[in-house]
Amino acid sequence: MKGWKGILVFVLGLILLNVAAQYVYTRIDFTKEKRYTLNPKSKEILQGLKKPVTITVFLDGDLPAPFKRLRNATRDLLADYRAYSAADIQVVFADPIAGLSLAEQDTAIQNLYQVGIEATTLNIKNDNGFAQKTIFPMAMITADGRQLPVKLLQNLDAGGSYEQNINNSIQNLEYVFTSGIQKVLAGKSLRIGFTEGNGELADPYLSDAIKSLSDSYEVGRVNLDQIDRNGLDKLKLLVIAKPQKEFTEAQKYKLNYFVMNGGRMIWSIDQVGAELDSLKGATQQLAFNRKLNLDDMLFVYGARVNYNLIADANCVEIPVATGGGQGQIQLAPWVYYPLLLPDTSSNLVKNIDALKGEFASTVDTIGVKGIHKQAILHSSAFNQVFSTPKMLSLQMVAEQPDPRSYASRPQVMGVLLEGNFSSVFLNRSVPPGIPEAYPLPASGKATKMVVIGDGDIFKNQVSAKDGSVFPLGFDRYTQKNYGNKALLLNLADYLCNDDNLIALRNKEVKIRLLDRARLRTEKFQWQLINVGLPLLLLISFAIFQHYYRRRKYAR
Repeated sequence: MKGWKGILVFVLGLILLNVAAQYVYTRIDFTKEKRYTLNPKSKEILQGLKKPVTITVFLDGDLPAPFKRLRNATRDLLADYRAYSAADIQVVFADPIAGLSLAEQDTAIQNLYQVGIEATTLNIKNDNGFAQKTIFPMAMITADGRQLPVKLLQNLDAGGSYEQNINNSIQNLEYVFTSGIQKVLAGKSLRIGFTEGNGELADPYLSDAIKSLSDSYEVGRVNLDQIDRNGLDKLKLLVIAKPQKEFTEAQKYKLNYFVMNGGRMIWSIDQVGAELDSLKGATQQLAFNRKLNLDDMLFVYGARVNYNLIADANCVEIPVATGGGQGQIQLAPWVYYPLLLPDTSSNLVKNIDALKGEFASTVDTIGVKGIHKQAILHSSAFNQVFSTPKMLSLQMVAEQPDPRSYASRPQVMGVLLEGNFSSVFLNRSVPPGIPEAYPLPASGKATKMVVIGDGDIFKNQVSAKDGSVFPLGFDRYTQKNYGNKALLLNLADYLCNDDNLIALRNKEVKIRLLDRARLRTEKFQWQLINVGLPLLLLISFAIFQHYYRRRKYAR
């Protein structure tokens, strides 16, 4: 009877545990980086959902192994979304061209493209060579009569590895879906403007920056002479990228109005004029101070971009002619192209790689009451700061930096300012060129801005041969990727969204691949262990069983 009671108690315990599991959801994540744990911000947004959401994932069917990994990671993540959501989330996995003829596939691909679902063509190796396969590494989020396409596969930067690209995509999945759900329910896209008209970077050099931001925002160019008050009110973020002409008082008045009314700003400023292309065509070039007429604005807001150039031993290599008979080119370190290092104490730039800088200047903060200041970028500790004007020459690449002269402390190269900024035009008359009323309070709405002492930080390289654009942060000479694009995306998200989702971008999933070198050297050893050890154990067990039975029954 006791045995039956124990079995009954065990069965009842299992039933109660299953009933409780219907109402309480929990899981234990044993991974070191907590890859299967949702960020508290995602949980907060999901638990606040009031309308049903449908997510259609087009990554399905017969896929190559890396894309199966991406699909499985997507499935696991969305299962958590369904578990934590206060509203119903329907998840559908589909292959949109499965079972269709070639003509029908072309029509389906075109129809999907019109709603923002783009195909990716892969070259897959098989016994006959290579075969092409079309897949759709995208999803469509639908809610409240609106839909938003989102990319699951991050763009492969030139020089990047295939496995790293898939891994980066898996790391970014939570941000993609959480921000996507948030945007489709909000029903509108925030606007970002890159200023023009004052010698800022031309469209080809901002092409990848604008394209990358366009996945989540409405992005375009803004001429401060032409935009009116209504146009400024529609903008969320203004980016001033490498202006070279002096700003008029009317332009500054509009910028100040934008900041006072809660607009967010990124100042990417070159206080010193110097270009590497100019050095290649001349023996020397004078790095001169630019007159941008922005110093008073930045001073009132709490920052100053200094009139100097930083030379850093931790720098980017540039191609230089070696003087050989056939015009040989080799790479040499150029100390005026410093590597800007993210401040690891700031979540805004956490986990971002070093950034490529060009003729950068240091940034100081000013003691303005009520403004919180935080350094986000700095140089290495092996730097030297030169006052300008300064004569530059490519002959400097042959000079070995003196370790004693470069021993210094890290210099601040970029700062984040947050708070209620004071008006630059307080108690001043309205400048000429302002035809309509722009009400300016003495203290503006709470806002934030970033000041960087390098105008080229968001500039992508452009091929001189065919005008093709390289990804932002990729250096075509060294074939290296830097963190410039990641910085831009992080800044845009932080400055545009009051619901800070930066932590989702900082999620890290480590690739734990086999050591290929060790695999080659120890291949036979592990084959022998994997094949021979099970056989040895089986034979040993059979011998033991034989003698055990013989001894047991021989008595």
